[in-house]
Amino acid sequence: MVWLMKSDNINCAGRQDKTEFNHDDDDDEDDDDAVNVAAISCSNARVEAQAQAPPSASASTATATATTATSLPAVQKFRITPHDLQILEGTDTLLRCEVASRSGKVQWTKDGFALGFSAVIPGFPRYSVLVDAKHGIYNLQIKNATLEDDAEYQCQVGPAAGNPAIRANAKLSIVAAPSTIMIEGYARNAKVEVVEKQNLTLKCIAENANPAAEIVWYQGDVPVDIVPLVSINQTAAKRFTTSSILHLQPHSEDDYREYSCEARHKALPPDVPMRAQVQLSVLYPPGPPFFEGYSQGETVRRGQQMAIACRSRGGNPPAQLIWYRNGVAINSPQRTSGRLSENVYKFTASSEDNGANLVCEAKNLLSTTPLRAELNLTVLYAPKDVYLSGATQAKVGDSVQLSCVTAPSNPAASITWTLNGRPFNNSSYKTTSSTDGGWVSSSNISFSIDTQSRTFLAVCHALNKELTQNVIGSHTVNVLYPPSPPLVTGYNDGDILVSGSILKLQCSSAGGNPPPSLQWYKNDKRLNAASKVLDNKIISELSLLINASDNNAIYKCEVQNAAIDIPLFATKTLGVHFPPETVKISVLPRNLVPGLRAKLICDSSSSNPPAKISWWKDGIPVEGVNLANKPGLWGGSVSTLEMSVNITQDLDGIVYTCQSHNEVLQRSVHETISLDILYPPKFEASQSTSFMGIEGSPLQVELVANGNPMIITYTWTKDGLPISKDPLSGQRLISDGSRLNISKLNRNDAGVYLCEASNSQGSALIEIQIMVEYAPTITSVSEGQSFMAGEQAVLACHIQARPLEASYVRWSREGYDLASRTVASFENGTAYLQIENVQRSDIGNFTCIVDNHRGAVAAHNVLLVVQTAPEIEHSPSFTRFAARPGVRAQLICRALASPQPSFIWRRHGKDLKMQRRQKFKSIERQVDALIYESALLIENTAADDYGHYECVVRNNLGQASATLEFSKPTRPDVPLQLRVGNVSDTGVELMWIPGFDGGMQVYYRLRFRQHGDGDKYKYVDAKPGHQNMTLDGLKPGATYYFSVMAANEAGGSKFIPDIKLTMGKGSQPHSAEYTEKDELPNVMIIGITSAAMVLLVLNAALVAWFVIRRQNKSQGETEPSNDDVYSKDDNQSVYKADVQKKTAASTYLVENVDIIQSTAYPPKYQESSMCTPPYPLCNPDFTRTLPNPKRHSQRNSATGLIEGMPMRSKDDHMLISNGLYIPSPSPASSLVIKGSYISSPSPAPPADGSYFNMSDKYMSYPPVTY
Repeated sequence: MVWLMKSDNINCAGRQDKTEFNHDDDDDEDDDDAVNVAAISCSNARVEAQAQAPPSASASTATATATTATSLPAVQKFRITPHDLQILEGTDTLLRCEVASRSGKVQWTKDGFALGFSAVIPGFPRYSVLVDAKHGIYNLQIKNATLEDDAEYQCQVGPAAGNPAIRANAKLSIVAAPSTIMIEGYARNAKVEVVEKQNLTLKCIAENANPAAEIVWYQGDVPVDIVPLVSINQTAAKRFTTSSILHLQPHSEDDYREYSCEARHKALPPDVPMRAQVQLSVLYPPGPPFFEGYSQGETVRRGQQMAIACRSRGGNPPAQLIWYRNGVAINSPQRTSGRLSENVYKFTASSEDNGANLVCEAKNLLSTTPLRAELNLTVLYAPKDVYLSGATQAKVGDSVQLSCVTAPSNPAASITWTLNGRPFNNSSYKTTSSTDGGWVSSSNISFSIDTQSRTFLAVCHALNKELTQNVIGSHTVNVLYPPSPPLVTGYNDGDILVSGSILKLQCSSAGGNPPPSLQWYKNDKRLNAASKVLDNKIISELSLLINASDNNAIYKCEVQNAAIDIPLFATKTLGVHFPPETVKISVLPRNLVPGLRAKLICDSSSSNPPAKISWWKDGIPVEGVNLANKPGLWGGSVSTLEMSVNITQDLDGIVYTCQSHNEVLQRSVHETISLDILYPPKFEASQSTSFMGIEGSPLQVELVANGNPMIITYTWTKDGLPISKDPLSGQRLISDGSRLNISKLNRNDAGVYLCEASNSQGSALIEIQIMVEYAPTITSVSEGQSFMAGEQAVLACHIQARPLEASYVRWSREGYDLASRTVASFENGTAYLQIENVQRSDIGNFTCIVDNHRGAVAAHNVLLVVQTAPEIEHSPSFTRFAARPGVRAQLICRALASPQPSFIWRRHGKDLKMQRRQKFKSIERQVDALIYESALLIENTAADDYGHYECVVRNNLGQASATLEFSKPTRPDVPLQLRVGNVSDTGVELMWIPGFDGGMQVYYRLRFRQHGDGDKYKYVDAKPGHQNMTLDGLKPGATYYFSVMAANEAGGSKFIPDIKLTMGKGSQPHSAEYTEKDELPNVMIIGITSAAMVLLVLNAALVAWFVIRRQNKSQGETEPSNDDVYSKDDNQSVYKADVQKKTAASTYLVENVDIIQSTAYPPKYQESSMCTPPYPLCNPDFTRTLPNPKRHSQRNSATGLIEGMPMRSKDDHMLISNGLYIPSPSPASSLVIKGSYISSPSPAPPADGSYFNMSDKYMSYPPVTY
């Protein structure tokens, strides 16, 4: 039971004299104040409690007192009562409550809300009661106190027998320090910019304190004496924010001054104050600028290093100092230290700085106008230079005037003169101001030239007396004297020089001032030559390599100086002998053709003395005419000599030489000319005109024709037709100039070709013969001729080849004795083979073989036909036939005979009536010279038509007969033989002879395995219509076993016995053998023969029984069930649809029939065909086969037949309508064959050839692969 007591009944009994506080310092004044407040509150509580107590309560008290006095049982009371506490937010506290002689239950309340009697208080996870019931201790513990815990708490003890309820109150106060303090609008330690004397308001805020915090302002570390405006706001329950506003009006001295506000609170340690601070940045203008380093009126020397500082104190921001020189701003770096700004102008004093005006301006953002300071410089300097002017040379007696002018100087410089080292006082002097500053001094002197001196040296002295600096300038005047006339030596007038020799001429002249210059000339053309002065004498030497141009040349030497107006000179005229340098040959006329008389003219260049000219032909002198000499260059003579030549073609390329010879100097020069005679082309007689090539190979013919000009055009023709010159025409014959290119020879390319060569002078023709050798071809052989036995037979083979001769031809026939039985001959491209006394055994093909080693060998079979009685072919393809009821059936009887036989068809011993509209028709045709066929056509096949038919073949030499079996379609027979064709290390070609096809399209499946794989065969299906297959990817050197079977819609045959093949490896050949030997022991042969006889008797009985049974059955029954080879469910064919289920009639089939290997047939010289034209309605592609779904998709609406399927259209239509035929991309994959095969690794088929598995069900085919 939870009960409550009125909180206004306060029991102060047992309350301690002091109120607890969480500070450690018990002597703190705040603690004493708290104790006093608590004591007053407790006293008031007692008085109120006594005043408000009802009479019953007083009685109870009196009773209790009386009971105590009489030692009654103790009454529960507080031993320790809780007292008021002040604690910091986030700390733990304990409200103590201890009860003596407790009888009732104890609980705590918070602001009148009962917390319950449990030590763990629900809903107050931070509250718990620490209970020691034995000693009456019930202390309330509060952890991590928050402002929510600031409340009045009461410890209550419930009533019990003889014990009234008691309670004791305590106030828990939570003290919270301010969370932050800040100066509004500024970050901590921020700078506050303010203009001088403008109002500034700083607002300090201390947030979320309990009780409210106090704020104190500081200027630096000193409390401000300005009273701030303070306000306190309660922002949340028991949360108070204090604001303090300080109003300022800063001055310049307040710049950099710090203002801070500090929060004071009970919860804050006094040694760690909470403070926010800013720094004032008072903006004010700078002070006036002033100079250091130079004062107005000071003087400096030119070249002195100057550094004048302009400074300004104060200013925020710091002052910007700018220098101006004569009103032009100067770029000079500025620096600032604190509130002092400085800009130092450094320069080297020059004359231009004299009187210069320097101004320094100071300003910042608060300056209305810049503050200025200025000064003027005074610079002392001497003149940099003096400038003298006047004549530099003069003749004796001339009057010379000189002038001296100084550069600017401050102060003005004085001028003095010296002449040849002696003072010269007769001078003028004046001073003028310079526009560049300073003063310019000038002075003039005048003197006469006498004969005593060769030069006069005048010196001007300029002195700046203030600086004691003297500047000197000098001027020289030369006295002029003429030189002596020049003298030329090294050549005597009248001497003769030889061209190519060296001549040295020397020219000299003495005296003269200034020293004279020498200059050489050749015929008034200036020459470059060096000169030198030795002992007051000038000499120049000219070295010459004498040539023809020096003959009569005038060499002149001139001497000159300033003392003379006209140069002095001396000359020499040379005489030179020189040979001719060149010879020029000219031909008239320019174009030489045979029959003309040409003139050769030789012109020799100038020679001194005249040259002698001569002609030479191929090194032999030739007489010339009209020799003439004329004046030439450089005083020599030009010589000319002519020669006449009668032009013939033989002179083309002949060399003529002209020689010009100077007999005095024994020197000559010559020139040659090769005659260029124009003539039409001419083919060389030595080149071949007959060319041979092999058919299929390229051939190139190249001819050579000579002519002048050599630009020759060639034209090729054959049989009057031009040959193309375009290499891109795609033709085999292309002409390329003198070449004829045949890319691939053909025998028709043989013949005569004409090549015409043409140039501007004419043309020439040449005829060539091209012969083409080619491989042999056999154009025809003897056919259609038969021979009587005992006669001589002649076989002919007509051949085309080049070359062709008897040695290239031979005859062959395997197993035939050609050497003793035949005689071969050759005549006019025809090979003959004579066979004496021909017999029936000679029938067969003789092969005519021609090889002339020019290509592929040619071979052709020539059939020898010997007249013989008919022999009927007994292979399964021509003895067993099958067709479905209702269709047209075809039985073919093939026979070998000569002459042509006649065919008779019989059944049940009677000849069949062959009429146009009857049941039976027969069509005969000749397959080749020996083979004849007769096709029996049975219209609308019925059940009675099945059975045996007899074919009788006769001619004038005899007759033969055979029984042909006709039945309903059935499974195919086992292939007759499996043979190995081409073999490589990793592949093999396999071929087989088919057996009876069962009357339907047959497909073949090959199986093989590697030796060592047990019976794990792999299966591959052959392409439809193919009787061979190539297997690749086999392992070299491995041994494999191969077998083949046949299948059609009715089912499949057995696999023939395996053949064993060992693959080749490298040079090791392959080997093949049958796994079942052909030779059997005699005992086994006798046993097999006996068993076969018994089976034949049984089969005859069965046949008779089936015939009788068939006659008794109605026409509605179609197919009886198969024999024992099929399973018990075979009557429901796996390839039929469920739409129409009929019982199947089985075609009689004997299992385990031995492979037929007939040797009675004649030699095979042509592949036989079961149905070949010209039989009407006979398509050999589809005889006894199912229709090809790819080739027959159109139905003839008029006939009801599928186009392209005339023979079995009705049967095929029935197959399709009954669901027997499902088109697919592959015919082999479109049928489901009974007795399908087991794919590896399923168990292999049983050895007896049947295809049952353990459940008597047939496995499906493995995937068809090609």
